[in-house]
Amino acid sequence: MRRSEHEPDHVAVSREVYDRSVEQYLKAVGSVVSPDFEAPIDLAVLSAFAQDVALVSAGPVVDAGCGPGRVTRFLADAGLDICGIDISSRMIEAARLAHPELRFDVGSLTRLPSSDRSLAGVVYWYSIIATPPEQLDAVWQESYRVLSNSGRMLVAFQAGENDLVERPDAYGSASTLKLYRHRVDDVVRSLDQSGFEVLIDVRRKAALSHETTPQAMLVARRRQD
Repeated sequence: MRRSEHEPDHVAVSREVYDRSVEQYLKAVGSVVSPDFEAPIDLAVLSAFAQDVALVSAGPVVDAGCGPGRVTRFLADAGLDICGIDISSRMIEAARLAHPELRFDVGSLTRLPSSDRSLAGVVYWYSIIATPPEQLDAVWQESYRVLSNSGRMLVAFQAGENDLVERPDAYGSASTLKLYRHRVDDVVRSLDQSGFEVLIDVRRKAALSHETTPQAMLVARRRQD
């Protein structure tokens, strides 16, 4: 996906970083969900989301910002009709290679390749961490567009006070990636203002070796209209 005239800088930088660093990312993180990167409570939230979506609707789900398809694979194994999208075409290539039976497409968080009200669920598993806090509303507005009434959204992110963390040479890409530690109450408020009701609000302390901040996981429901 080429940069459009109105594409935000953080989207272009994210594409550049992950296109350049896919091999290093795979070595560091892998292409499947792992206890090195997901704590037991994280797996419980993913499983609960899958069960909740299945109860509400048999419709499709999108893993937005899927990377090499780690969570896409987990949720497909949990029974969801899911596809992954990512801004990085090279990450999509890696996901297709790792999970050839699943569908992956290039797309962005604010331009999901789905029609209005066509989805039962959208997943943002640590994919909003490069989105500035003031631009999250645009992500939620796109979710509202594609989700059916009562459709579910799962959002996981590193929690903080909207701190900005810069990672020079991120994953050996020779580019600086700006990451945000979103304030959880602000995210909950912005979801509410965008037409969502938060059903599950899980916050845990840093527990894994790579974690330095608390982690947050939210499941929200699109309000009926």
